[in-house]
Amino acid sequence: MTSYTVYGCKTGLIKPGDDIVEHILGSAGEVDGILDGDIIVIAESALATAEGRVIRLEEVTPSKEAMQYAMRFGMDPRVAEVVISESDEVIGGIPGFLLCLKDGTLLPNAGVDGSNAPEGTIIPLPGDPNGSASQIRAEIGKRSGKNVGVLIIDSRTHAMRLGVSGVTIGCSGIAAVSDCRGRKDLFGRELEVTRRAVGDCIASAAELLMGEADECIPVVLVRGLDIIIGDGEGIETIAPDECLFMGAFRKTGR
Repeated sequence: MTSYTVYGCKTGLIKPGDDIVEHILGSAGEVDGILDGDIIVIAESALATAEGRVIRLEEVTPSKEAMQYAMRFGMDPRVAEVVISESDEVIGGIPGFLLCLKDGTLLPNAGVDGSNAPEGTIIPLPGDPNGSASQIRAEIGKRSGKNVGVLIIDSRTHAMRLGVSGVTIGCSGIAAVSDCRGRKDLFGRELEVTRRAVGDCIASAAELLMGEADECIPVVLVRGLDIIIGDGEGIETIAPDECLFMGAFRKTGR
């Protein structure tokens, strides 16, 4: 039976302009440093903060569209403005949140979040999660000499379910999705559509240690997984009409 270990790495408070790789390497010292084959999982809010993506609400001027959304869904119009600017499309909303399409993903408020952000600020998602994952992986390799995988993760809600779990939004060094088509089930039937969201499964395991409050664990190190490092870059998405939820939503005209 394959076993693996998940380590939470406390980094201290990350500030805009910080060297995220330095934080990762320093915090990994608590678990004997980084080893070949490790998977480094990084919270999107910490990365976005280091990349200077923190937005001061006092500097945001809401548009007419943002004011309309804010009135309809009970939001701060300045937050609505940032959400609109971060979205590819606004699908709808509920009180306090807009449901948006962004980079091929359906998510609330386009990933813009005020939790774990300084007072009076909000933090959008990193500008290029896949690119950041690739750069961080290369820099870790340069500084430590180790071959690792890197995941950038977020916490998301799921349709008709209460609570959040982890999802990978940026990936470098491992295949985020494993294709199980062609394999046989317990009764010998061939799988026709199944793909495993490996990155999301790892993200959910990491979320158990990261938490959502004041844990100050934005980095998790996963060690011992039987995954080939170096195989795969980026996150694959599907078109809205191929998605069960979005496809059904749009076909009914609701």
